[in-house]
Amino acid sequence: MSKLNRDVLYLIFEELNKNEKSLCSYLYVNKTWCEMMIPFLWKNPWKYTYSKNHERRLRKLLVDIIILHLSDEKINKLKSQGFYFSINSYKKPLFDYISYCKHLNLNEIKYTLKIIEMDFILNEIINIFVNQNTTITHLYIPKQFDYQIHLIPGIEYYFSNIEFLSCNANTNDDILNGLAEICKSVKELELIINEKDNNHGIVRLVEFPEKLFNVRFLTNYVNRTHDESFWEVLENSLIKHINTIRHFKIGRQPITQILTHFTNLRSLDITADYYSKGWHGFENVSLPFLQIIRTKGCFVTLLANLIGNTSRDLTEFTIHSGGGDIIGNRLVIQAVYKNCPNLKYFKLPLRNSSILELENLLINCQYLDGLYILTKNSLEWDDLFEILVKSSPKSLYKFIICFYYYKFKLESLKLFFDNWKGRQPMILRLIQITKFGTEHKNLIEKYKSEGVIQEFSYSSDNIDEWTSKFNV
Repeated sequence: MSKLNRDVLYLIFEELNKNEKSLCSYLYVNKTWCEMMIPFLWKNPWKYTYSKNHERRLRKLLVDIIILHLSDEKINKLKSQGFYFSINSYKKPLFDYISYCKHLNLNEIKYTLKIIEMDFILNEIINIFVNQNTTITHLYIPKQFDYQIHLIPGIEYYFSNIEFLSCNANTNDDILNGLAEICKSVKELELIINEKDNNHGIVRLVEFPEKLFNVRFLTNYVNRTHDESFWEVLENSLIKHINTIRHFKIGRQPITQILTHFTNLRSLDITADYYSKGWHGFENVSLPFLQIIRTKGCFVTLLANLIGNTSRDLTEFTIHSGGGDIIGNRLVIQAVYKNCPNLKYFKLPLRNSSILELENLLINCQYLDGLYILTKNSLEWDDLFEILVKSSPKSLYKFIICFYYYKFKLESLKLFFDNWKGRQPMILRLIQITKFGTEHKNLIEKYKSEGVIQEFSYSSDNIDEWTSKFNV
């Protein structure tokens, strides 16, 4: 029975792992829960350092715990050099935390060591992770990384199961060659492209893996000019994988016709760079198996053409910014409801002139359960709320509304909630740049208590990965 209980608990913890806020509290239930929860927390400890309020403290504490895995000799040497531990006293950890780590995030380690002015122990930290008890599946290589990690004895074994690799395009040839030879099991590849000083040798990381199915080409700059020769080589390096790649993200307009080859894509995430003058060849791209489209700054007429050339299995379509002019805004909504009957999530910039087209979408997309409305202009809120109540499919109950400077009237919101009674309780997130009124918050709390609203949150920050906010 004890074995069964642990097995059941493991399955439960796997599901609860999606809700990171509550994980730490499970440590205090009993010894069994603590022993089973530690591996979940330490699988990727770096993701907990992104808290805006406690970022520096959490980073420092995490490095302190990692350093405690050093030998006594090295620990005493650090203390003699004046290193201050955030924990109260030095004591060997109760658990071998490092052995549970599957993510080796050298970006986070290098950044944290720089903050606390301890860059000199980077090699020691790396050696802690690379040992016989650690199996790394996710590796993150930082910008201007010059540590010859591929020369560590036995590194082929330690990195033999790497499935995800993130690397900066300015990494030197020696390291690129070493990583390419070692990381042949990579399935997901993320390359960060710089404005200049990109190494053409980065294509080795693209060409060597045998089962690459997820590729992300990201830019960390807004560029007026492009190293077109570099991008051409990089995009063409994907040709070998056109049959296996299922997910593709690119932070700028493609130089080549590479998208025309990706006939097996399931998701496409593409950002038009700010100074793009046109999207040549994109109009005729046909992606018959596409299920997810995420875009930013793309021309809506081209998006409408792309939607028309996909299968009817599209389940998510998001436009993070740039909804086009009045005609373009209508055109893209029309393309969605005419071609995407199975749509589940939809994010769009909305104009008053497109509210009636949104109604057509609600009527035709009967599986829709999440809607994100973004507006920088004053909307006819009464008309919008009336349509949402009258025409929304039964499946729709998750809403994010991002409005910049225009409040909707309290009476409009009250009428919306009153008319929603009897439907599935909504999950509502409001995003506003200006301050949200206290009277609006009080009204929402009232309808939460009445069961009209299941969950509510308010923020002044916009969201890109909006669908993750609907996982409750």
